[in-house]
Amino acid sequence: MPHSDEAIDALTSPPNRKQIRAVLASCVMGTTVEWYDFFLYGVAAGLIFNKQFFPSHDPAVSTMLAFATFALGFVARPIGGLIFGHIGDKMGRKRTLVMTMLIMGVATFLIGCLPTYDQVGLLAPALLIVLRLLQGVAVGGEWGGAVLMSVEYAPRGKRALYGSTPQAGLAVGLVLGTGVFALAGAVMSDVAFTSWGWRITFWLSLLLVIIGLIVRLKVMETPAFRNMEQSEGKAKVPAKELIADPTSRRNLLLGMGARWVEGVAFNAWAVFSINYATDTLGMERQPALLGVMAGAVVLLVLIPVSGMLADLVGMREVYAAGAVLAAVAPIVVFPMLHTGNALVFGLGIVLALGVLYPLMYGPEGAFFAGLFPVHVRYTGISAVYQVSGIVASGLTPMILTWLLDRADGGTGLLIGYFVVTGVVSAACALCIRSTPLPRRSGGRKAAAETASAV
Repeated sequence: MPHSDEAIDALTSPPNRKQIRAVLASCVMGTTVEWYDFFLYGVAAGLIFNKQFFPSHDPAVSTMLAFATFALGFVARPIGGLIFGHIGDKMGRKRTLVMTMLIMGVATFLIGCLPTYDQVGLLAPALLIVLRLLQGVAVGGEWGGAVLMSVEYAPRGKRALYGSTPQAGLAVGLVLGTGVFALAGAVMSDVAFTSWGWRITFWLSLLLVIIGLIVRLKVMETPAFRNMEQSEGKAKVPAKELIADPTSRRNLLLGMGARWVEGVAFNAWAVFSINYATDTLGMERQPALLGVMAGAVVLLVLIPVSGMLADLVGMREVYAAGAVLAAVAPIVVFPMLHTGNALVFGLGIVLALGVLYPLMYGPEGAFFAGLFPVHVRYTGISAVYQVSGIVASGLTPMILTWLLDRADGGTGLLIGYFVVTGVVSAACALCIRSTPLPRRSGGRKAAAETASAV
């Protein structure tokens, strides 16, 4: 059966404010660590790794190879989503999220310790790839669990708002990642930063992990999962039951289609744009990083606003509108970037990443969580987000680099790619049907029935 916003009700007594604050803080802190680590790699791929780990006589080849390892993280994310989705649906959300944070923190710290190609040859990119895969596995399990921790604690009428809380971690992580990279580059010479200074930004991950674990270990399991345990409604093999159910299978495919332009938009403006500014437009690194950082700050402010808007208007409608705007944004934004003016460049990134993108990203967590019943929800939401992320997110910098090269620096093909992905995503979002399930009612029998259904 379909699973709507009303289908995520908690059946126990409502958590108090202190519990809610702890849950939301743990979600934001956890996703901040994951996204700081994950996208710090994306920034470094286009500025450092292409030179340190993938030297080539052709700069475009070096950059594409570096972005290829960036994409590998997205290839590993569905594996992490499947592994930790299974664990999360069987053992609970909290335990899973502790494991994913530890894996991500250790992998990121070790990236900062790696020798370069000049020092150990092919072993350097090989080790980098292994650690990038571990990053992908970790974030593949983190996102779905963090979203469910917030959504399954949310009161009726505020699910998109609560679901937007862990989404804010992406903006905070991006601000920290680009900010630390920009700060380190500003206080060091280019030679020092390129040779060893960039490593400090990866080592800082351990500090974030320690803080995140302290917060996360204090949080209780979600009411929805505890109710499911009491009603003995756990799935034996969540992935198998997910695929076997026609409605869940349909929602899985439509969710992945809806996700397409969201992944393209974020990685175009937050990752690809930095390399585009320095290599194609001839801008300095600092203005490009600061432009993305400014966009992330605005994104952080507008993510909860879009969540509240989705609670008022409807998640599907707000998300579809965001997909359409993401499709046409490059028509306006690329000419702004092409001015080469640092201020205009920054305004373009703020418009695309900070103002328009949150219309999709804010309601996305709650929107996708409502597609699946609780006993397969962790697996389902992880599959939607992470499987689609291979193409939607991981391959985007490579695809845009290739299209740019094919167009001899022109942006027509890039704009066309945005339009196609935006139309597909908007259509898929609008095709997602959601039928309200019965409201909460008292009694053990009603609790058991609803827990198994939602």
